[in-house]
Amino acid sequence: MHPSFPESFPEPASRTVPITGGVPATYVRLLFEYLAERGVDAADILAATAPALDTQQVYPAPLWRSMLALAARHLQEPALGLRIGASITPAHLGPLGYVLLASSSVTVALERYMRYQRLVHDVSAVRHYLDGNNVVLEWNNESRAMGLLANQCGLAALVQFARTITATEENAQAFPAAVHFVEAQPDDVAPYVALFRCPVLFSQSATRIIFPAAFLHLALRRPDPALVAMLEQQVQTLFAALPQKDRLEQDIRQQISSHILQGEPALDRIAEKLHISGRTLRRRLEQRGWSFRSLLEDTRQRMAQDYLRDARLTLSEVALLLGYSEQSAFNRAFLRWTGMTPRRWRCACAV
Repeated sequence: MHPSFPESFPEPASRTVPITGGVPATYVRLLFEYLAERGVDAADILAATAPALDTQQVYPAPLWRSMLALAARHLQEPALGLRIGASITPAHLGPLGYVLLASSSVTVALERYMRYQRLVHDVSAVRHYLDGNNVVLEWNNESRAMGLLANQCGLAALVQFARTITATEENAQAFPAAVHFVEAQPDDVAPYVALFRCPVLFSQSATRIIFPAAFLHLALRRPDPALVAMLEQQVQTLFAALPQKDRLEQDIRQQISSHILQGEPALDRIAEKLHISGRTLRRRLEQRGWSFRSLLEDTRQRMAQDYLRDARLTLSEVALLLGYSEQSAFNRAFLRWTGMTPRRWRCACAV
């Protein structure tokens, strides 16, 4: 039996979700390499979109989707995305790939992946949370607009990368407990089951990968704090160079940060500060596949992690800065967000 999952990213009023963001060339290279392995000249089938790989380019999300569709049609491979994603290596993620590989634990690697996700796939926002004995990675509604091929590739790449960086690829804890696609079930599900080695469900309310919570505690193959310290500077530089995201999201996060000391910010109060009605703000969020609650929780989590990195702050001070009247309430919230207590998370980051 599978756990029930909250509607954390409500469906927008319209089924048409605008696609924004893009995919870095290091990731797009997966497609070009796969075509070369099949003896196919990318220029022959991608001439109308991207005949050659531009290593300096960030490919707009609609272009990436079109490239995958052209390749799948040419090769007659409905599961093309799975095969491309499964070929991923740390090099396909640039410096971030090696930072994740050299992290001290799965938990720390996951936190870094969440922080720098836009360097991997700057399209659909992802969050993680605990659900019983599982840790869930869940993408927002922009994943619906990307289509099955792109979601195949993204989920396959993440699962394969998780197996690659853990101490043994055959460790059952490195395998998902379940994988959810928002798209309808295809005629042939065998390639999905063969790759993920777990139940794969379709027509779900969100795109998800569900791992056993024990996955968070797996050792990594090559922990190397010195390498991480050196490469993470490059990652931060690349991240800072990305184009700014949706202005509304930035404004809401800023207002949440400003008001959080006064307790939990309310949607209507934030809307007033943005000079719009609460109803308008809610509608604009839904159009983007967001909810105010999910944005509030995610902002609070990011602030918590930033504060915890500052060793000068006590845990009780961090709780107060986040608007919690009691440290126990903060501890429970942080455990729900990350699967770790604030103290343990701070110790893990200090390694």
